[in-house]
Amino acid sequence: MIFNLSEQNSIANHFIAEIRDAKIQQDSMRFRRNLERIGEVLAYEISKELEYEEKNIETPLGVAKVNVQVDKVVLATILRAGLPLHHGMLNYFDRAGNAFVSAYRKHHKDGTFDIHLEYISCPVLEDAILIVSDPMLATGASMSLSTKALLEFGQPKQIHFATAIASQAGLDHMRRLFPDAYVWMAALDEELTGKAYIVPGLGDAGDLSYGDKGVGTED
Repeated sequence: MIFNLSEQNSIANHFIAEIRDAKIQQDSMRFRRNLERIGEVLAYEISKELEYEEKNIETPLGVAKVNVQVDKVVLATILRAGLPLHHGMLNYFDRAGNAFVSAYRKHHKDGTFDIHLEYISCPVLEDAILIVSDPMLATGASMSLSTKALLEFGQPKQIHFATAIASQAGLDHMRRLFPDAYVWMAALDEELTGKAYIVPGLGDAGDLSYGDKGVGTED
C-alpha cells in the first residue's frame, strides 16, 4: 500500500509547503515542529491499518464500548535527521517501543557514497508493528540497510515506512526490497541529482533541524 498525503487537500499540505520554503527553513525550531506535525498526521493515518478490539470503559455516568488499538508498535528512526518526525509519531503512539539507528552517507571523491551503520538500539520486534521513519527517502539505501539491520531483532507482523519527502527512485527501491510493506509519505518528487539529492525536495533535513555537521557526511 502506498499513501501520499499531498494527493489529498488537508492541513498537512500547509506543513509540507513550509518545510520546503527556503525562507521559513531559516527558523530551525519551526522546521522541526513542521516535521513533527507531519509525523503526527502520518501516525494517525497509519493507525487506521492496525488491529483493534472492543473494550468497556467506565465513565462517571455509565459504560462506553470503545474500540482500542491492541498491536505492539515499535517506532524506529535514523539519527539525527529522523528525530522530529519520530517525535511526532511518538506523540500519537505514546506507548510504543523505540528504536534508533545511527546511519550516514560517507561520500567519496568520485561522487559515490556508502552507507555506514554505527549503532542500533532496538527492542524485540517479534510480532510487532514496525514503523521506520526518515524525513527524506532519496535512494532508499539508508532506510533499506537500516531496516535489514533492525530485522535482526525479530520478525515484525507488519512493516511501515514513513517519510516527509520521497523520490520515485527511493519508493521503487523500497517496494522492490520490501514488497509487503506499507509506504507513507507527505509528498513524492520525481528527480534525483547526480549526488542523490531529491529535487525539488527541501535540502538537508538534518542540517535544517539541528545545524551544519562535519564535511563528508550526510544524515
